[in-house]
Order: sequence, then structure tokens, then C-alpha cells
Amino acid sequence: MKDTLENLTRQDFPHNKIFVVLATEARDPQAEETAKILREEFAHNFANFWVTCHPIIPGEVAGKSSNMAWAGKWVAEKLESQGIDLKNVTVTSTDSDVLLHPKYFSYLTFTFLADPDRFFHFYQAAIMFYSNIWRVPLPGRVLNTIYSIVNLANLSQNSLRLINFSTYSLSLATAKEVGFWGVNIIPEDYHLFFKTYFKKGEKVKVRPIFLPVLADAAEARGFWRTMINQYEQNKRWAWGISDDPSVIKNYFLHSEIPFWDRTLRLFNILEQHLAWPTNWFILTLGSTIPPLINPYFAKTVLGHNLARISSTILTICFIFLLVIIILDLRLKPPRPREFARWKIPALYLQWLTLPIVSLFLSALPGLDAHTRLMLGKRLEYRVTEKI
Repeated sequence: MKDTLENLTRQDFPHNKIFVVLATEARDPQAEETAKILREEFAHNFANFWVTCHPIIPGEVAGKSSNMAWAGKWVAEKLESQGIDLKNVTVTSTDSDVLLHPKYFSYLTFTFLADPDRFFHFYQAAIMFYSNIWRVPLPGRVLNTIYSIVNLANLSQNSLRLINFSTYSLSLATAKEVGFWGVNIIPEDYHLFFKTYFKKGEKVKVRPIFLPVLADAAEARGFWRTMINQYEQNKRWAWGISDDPSVIKNYFLHSEIPFWDRTLRLFNILEQHLAWPTNWFILTLGSTIPPLINPYFAKTVLGHNLARISSTILTICFIFLLVIIILDLRLKPPRPREFARWKIPALYLQWLTLPIVSLFLSALPGLDAHTRLMLGKRLEYRVTEKI
């Protein structure tokens, strides 16, 4: 967290226009002491350094979303009591390990002021899990490299596909208008987007900010604890499918939104969530399982062509993997001295582990989360350990 605040002092945006809000939890026994230390060290760098403490409230789900809701309401009341118009304020949601680009707030402010639909839009930069990429074990490095390049590529997607994720900005007036973040859910980013979308209509979109935002990959002390940490993080992300019933319900309730706009939105979120735990099995085992179940299937035209089709799809995927590797080599921070030279060949050979890594750290966590939801089990918010 100290690194995050030090990085904020490097913003080229006027510091007297930046209000830092440290949103803490009452259940955290170290929150008060940590907040006191950080405020004493950094408060003089910004217009204000406020600390909120989210109490334990029955019926709320402990986690980032309920904490953001509490902090958002507190800040809105505080600013309005000082006569500040919330329409002139943007709120940026960041995790404690995030390092914003030095020009982030300048870029955001220019884009926000030049945007005629600023009160309908979210603003999303490219989240790159590169802060500790040289330190995490090989499986985590492979997975988070792919996540980073995919996050970068998502900025160029059609506006109907791009949805805010993890670190993003929006008008504080918009957040207040839609009732702030949800207090009984875990995936706060997608939930807030669709809450706003069904409240304000088809003009709600996410605009890209073409700057990198550095974040830590999941890490813990020791190889196996890091793997468990990564697994649990992906399981929490995959729990985002819990939003889908609400999206489907509102899809039918809000006929005032154009049919194709809400249909494409619904299709995109279902595609993202349902493909997560299934695409590995379809691409890797899809051509071999049917003949094992029914030997006569292999003698049919479809059975004969299925292996060829599967091979073609995997070949195309390999081409895109080469693009990811090239982009990663260009974008990744320079190799630190403590990363031994003899490990460099592993940077190229590591991609051979992708089928295994994607199974155990992506497909299975997704399947775990979806199965828990299907069986009616709860998933408690688990803070991802960062070193």
C-alpha cells in the first residue's frame, strides 16, 4: 500500500485536486494503526487523505463491494457538505497494490471533460500484472502474462464487449445516482456496470484509457501457497457468474433498452462466464471423448472430421499465442539482476506448460466456483495475499 501511495505522488495531475480515500474494514485489527501511519506519511501530498471504516453490518457480504459502497456514500456526503458538485468529481476504484500510470489522472480528466456522455461512461485502463512478474513461480508467470496481454487487447474491443474490471473510474454523481456499489455481492465491477446499464440505458459504456496500470500477480510465501493463492483468486473472479441471473432478469424487464443492444450485452457476459470452465475441456478433450463413449461415432463423417477441426482450432490458437509472447517480450519490465541468467531459457520453454497451467489455475477454479453456485453454496470474499 505504501508503494501505491508513493506512486500517486508521481502523478503529473495537480495534487491539490486529488482526494485519497483509504477504505478500511472494522474487522481488520490492524486497520487503524496502518491508516494512522499512512496518513502521517502521505496526507501532506494531497488535497485530503480520508480514512473510512466499514462496520460489520448484518446482511452484507464482507468484501470490496460493500466496503466501496460504505466509503462512496461517506465521501459523497462529505463533498456535498463542502459545497462540491459531485458532477465535477470522478471516483477511481483501485486495489492496494495498483500502480497508476503517472499520467492516468491527466488522461482521465481530459477524456472525462471532452466526453459529452461522461455521466454514462466508465473509464478503463489496461491492467498489467507485471509488478512482481519476475518474482512469481513459472505457472503464475505464464497465467498472469496471458491475463495482462488480454487486458490490453480488450481495450480495442467493440464498446458492447468492454466491461470495467478491478481498477476503473466513473463520475461520482453517476455512482450516487445508481445507488453506489452493491452490499450483498462479491464481484463489484461487473455488478456496478450492469446496475448502471439497466438504470440509465444503452448509452452506458466503458471507454478505454490507453495507459498501463501495473498490479501484482497473486503471490504468497512459497511455491504451493502461491499456487493456492492464484487458484483462490481465479475462483473468486469466476464467481462473477452469480451476476448472470440478475442480468437475465433485467434483460426482460427493461424493454426500453434497444433489443440488440441488451441482447449482445447478455450474450457477451454469458459467453465470458460459461466459456471460462468449459473451453479447456472442449478444445483439449472435445475430439477424443465422443469416440470413447460411442465407438461408432468415429466412423461417421462428423467423427472423422472432428479431430481435424479440433487440430485446426488449436493451430490457430498457437498463432495467437505467438502474438502474446512477442507482445510480452516488448512490454514486460526489464529483467532484474536477481533473476539469474541461467533461468532465461525457461522464459521461452514455460509456454509448453500452458495446457497444464490453464487446467489447474484457470479451468478448475472456474468449475469449482460454478459448481459451488449450482449447489447453493456460498463463497466468502477472500483477500488475495500480496507480498
